[in-house]
Amino acid sequence: MPTFVQILDFIGTFAFAISGIRLASAKRFDWFGAYVVGFVTAIGGGTIRDLLLDVTPGWMTDPIYLICTGLALFWVIAFGKYLIHMHNTFFLFDSIGLALFTVVGVGKSLALGYPFWVAIIMGSFTGAAGGVLRDVFINEIPLIFRKEIYAMACVIGGFVYWVCHALGCESYICQIVAGITVFLSRILSVKYSICLPILKGESK
Repeated sequence: MPTFVQILDFIGTFAFAISGIRLASAKRFDWFGAYVVGFVTAIGGGTIRDLLLDVTPGWMTDPIYLICTGLALFWVIAFGKYLIHMHNTFFLFDSIGLALFTVVGVGKSLALGYPFWVAIIMGSFTGAAGGVLRDVFINEIPLIFRKEIYAMACVIGGFVYWVCHALGCESYICQIVAGITVFLSRILSVKYSICLPILKGESK
């Protein structure tokens, strides 16, 4: 039976793959191109995290990530005309993937014995890096570089995870609370136009 973390990882993979394939379809990619974008979105952050933590990336040992991306592609093909007309579809799946991947990254880093600040950074990489690669692939400015709260939501969620962990909460409680924190941070920041201050340079 898969563990709770593995279930979160699979759901996050599916959600992020849909977000990538959904944007690829809007850019008129073919099925293979859309699959590649979805797969990179789903495994990009986790791959960078695992390489930095000196472990083998999960997709190289378990085909479930390839399968999840394939299921996401068929989902978009089957319901594409409904998804494309739903403006909030990408935002919803992207926010779900962001939340789930962040807690997976933080949990994995802590389990390997790394300090909490490393875990928070790894959680942010896991959550946000796939989206950066997705946006680069479809020739968009990555969300992480825009005014919206994106990677900062991962940092906030990672900090909440560490606080729960330090208080002695069970791991699944840490994951649920941190995941909800990331998701709500992302949702509320967009709903109420909350953003970080812009660094202004001198104009010439």
